[in-house]
Amino acid sequence: MTELNATSAALLGLLHDGPATGGQLVAAAGEIYGAFFSVTRSQVYRELPALAERGLVRLGKQGPRASQQYIITAAGKKEFKRWATTDAGPDHIRSTLLLRVVNADKLTAKQRDNLIGEARERYNEELAEAKAAVRAADNPADTAIATFWQSHVKAALKFIDTIAEA
Repeated sequence: MTELNATSAALLGLLHDGPATGGQLVAAAGEIYGAFFSVTRSQVYRELPALAERGLVRLGKQGPRASQQYIITAAGKKEFKRWATTDAGPDHIRSTLLLRVVNADKLTAKQRDNLIGEARERYNEELAEAKAAVRAADNPADTAIATFWQSHVKAALKFIDTIAEA
């Protein structure tokens, strides 16, 4: 059996809460994981059939507009727990801002300034959201995740300030 990837594990984690369609999983992933792990619509719709083929999820009720519910199987729960309890290995940063900055030499000075200004504005908005999440957290795990998110956003703002000064 092939190793469970992080996106598949994220979907199995969400399906522990009950059956869901692909669209519901996309929305739940954004709400629950959005601050620290992105899951795109295309990833969800690519992973669900693969999970079904491996017997980790099964098809549930078909909904309106041909939406398909998925249900985690006992094998899926077992595989999720195996994944969750093994060494996570290194984390990888996937930042579109860093990707743009690495390639900023291909932009005009005005385009670079706009890139930095827009990033600063977006991260300032995200900082307000992160601070609100810290205040709203009602258990130690949620508090730790929200605090991590807040620290990440502050680090991104510091990075933006450093790049702007260069």
